[in-house]
Amino acid sequence: MTKRLNSSDYLNLFLNDVPLMDVRAPVEYQKGSFPCSINRPLLDDNQRHEIGICYKHKGEESAIAMGLEMATPEIRSQRYKEWREFCDQNPTGFLYCFRGGLRSRTTQQWIKAQGIEYPLVTGGYKAMRRYLIDELEISLTKLKVINIGGPTGSGKTRILKKINHHVDFEGIAKHRGSAFGRNPLDSQPSNIDWENAVSIAFLKHRHNAPNKTLFVEDESKLIGRVCMPQNVADLCKTNELVLLEESLDNRVEMTKTDYIDLLWPEYQSIFNEHAEQKFSDYVLNSLDRISKRLGGVRHSALRTSFEQALKQLFNSGRSDLFQEGIHILLADYYDPMYNYQLEQRAEQVVFKGNNKEVIAWANAS
Repeated sequence: MTKRLNSSDYLNLFLNDVPLMDVRAPVEYQKGSFPCSINRPLLDDNQRHEIGICYKHKGEESAIAMGLEMATPEIRSQRYKEWREFCDQNPTGFLYCFRGGLRSRTTQQWIKAQGIEYPLVTGGYKAMRRYLIDELEISLTKLKVINIGGPTGSGKTRILKKINHHVDFEGIAKHRGSAFGRNPLDSQPSNIDWENAVSIAFLKHRHNAPNKTLFVEDESKLIGRVCMPQNVADLCKTNELVLLEESLDNRVEMTKTDYIDLLWPEYQSIFNEHAEQKFSDYVLNSLDRISKRLGGVRHSALRTSFEQALKQLFNSGRSDLFQEGIHILLADYYDPMYNYQLEQRAEQVVFKGNNKEVIAWANAS
């Protein structure tokens, strides 16, 4: 069997979703990683900190000696098990650390002693991250990107997923983008994770369909806690716009379906006996986040309405009482903001239509 060599072919790694074993400490991995990477650290957070101090003051040899001293038989056994499982499951993968240096080489040597030859990414995380930052900038200048816009509840994400060439910013952010947009576990990627994933998605489009228009949902700079890098946020403000037109009644029904009917079973599955409290907190706390903009009287009335709707949902499984509150939110709160923002960008609109018309137009672009 031909020995696989270390690689700096970052384009291949990202275009082909090559599995990556990240041997950095967990705290580093949580700050930023790549979609196809899994954290299998050489050092835990405390060990990394102590060895880093040693390396800084006493040099590489002393740091290696400290690392070996910390690597008890139990720790080595656990590391070997995790690494072997990854290597066995991902025979075409690579490993990496921060710069492709000491930790990568150490991991390579340790698993080689166990009979496994496994290549590393030269330059490590730092080089791959730099590559994606640079490629994102190139993508933003080369690609034709059009935003799918429309009032809240018009089904923009549903439509986007039916367009052949698209990138789902909200899906990558794990957030629907509104005050009610968080997922049941309120989990989101780091800003770096989001940017890396978007850069890879744009990169794939450039290489697989360079002459096709790419569609994204019209977004503000913040998607929940994820903050877009400025260059992507600027692009979203200046892109041409396709507007999805939908009746208010249909928007109310779609909003109820997405945020109540489909979400409530998720809460039940995740939280079991605590589901009612968790779902109530989600609905009411989300409403409270926009209380100042709603105004005291309207916020109080909506809170009472949603509290009654929640009681009905929990007692009977019916969700129709949510319609009144959702109607008020869309018509009196979200729509005036949307209409004002649209006035500022009216000249960017290149097409308007219902869901079938927008899908057909976009897929012909």
